[in-house]
Amino acid sequence: MSSDTAGAAHCAESATVLGMWRALSRRDWTEVATFLAPDCIYADMPVGPAAAARGPQDIVKRLKIGLESLAAYENHDGLLVADGPHVMYEHSETWTWPTGERAVLPFVTVHRVLDDRIILWKDYWDMGGLTNHAPANWLSDFATADMSWVYDATGQL
Repeated sequence: MSSDTAGAAHCAESATVLGMWRALSRRDWTEVATFLAPDCIYADMPVGPAAAARGPQDIVKRLKIGLESLAAYENHDGLLVADGPHVMYEHSETWTWPTGERAVLPFVTVHRVLDDRIILWKDYWDMGGLTNHAPANWLSDFATADMSWVYDATGQL
């Protein structure tokens, strides 16, 4: 692969990742799903691989648990580094709850892209940083959430 071809490939993978994040920042769940491969695995690394989600529909269900009820959600672009199919994205997110609490969360997200679709998505972030700013009932709300998305990805990440 020539350096020009390699650069174009990195651009395609980066465009896929950034497109997904733009859709997520708008909470456009239908569009988010279009960037995910049918067998894509999403893992919130602070929670661990046993509570991953697999496939666009289940990943969207998982994302909605944390983001859908927020009064506002915004992704802030940062450093993006691509190496072949691997794309690392250092960014931050601002979460604002209807009760006024607000958190700015630094993230590093690791993606693997194949054929213009994300096949692996791993989020690394500080759970304590979120829970310190979230409303008191935030974690207890998970007890009533739809957990049909849970996929044990142990050994697959």
